[in-house]
Amino acid sequence: MRVKTGPNRKRKHKKILKQAKGYQMTRHRLLKKASEAVLHAGEYAFAGRKLRKRNLRRLWITRISAGLSESGISYNRFIAGLKKAKIGLDRKILADLVISDPKTFKTLIEKAKQ
Repeated sequence: MRVKTGPNRKRKHKKILKQAKGYQMTRHRLLKKASEAVLHAGEYAFAGRKLRKRNLRRLWITRISAGLSESGISYNRFIAGLKKAKIGLDRKILADLVISDPKTFKTLIEKAKQ
């Protein structure tokens, strides 16, 4: 005797079609196309989360470099100076300091130069 998967299969199909809501043409109507689209979307989303971290780090480094441009010290010397001075601020905080609190950032530059 064979097992019929009526309610379970319908539930599974509805789940995939719900995830494909908003997709165009057959990608939101037909199960096979919808499941392919949902799989690809998941892969793009996963890769996008990694890319976002990479892009934000690049943005922070650019902002720090812009803040350092008038002080005459390069980015790599600044970071090396902070490490020697045992100041453990990450790039996100440093980039925020450049924008929100330039005085504090200037004191950090002086400490990194020493």
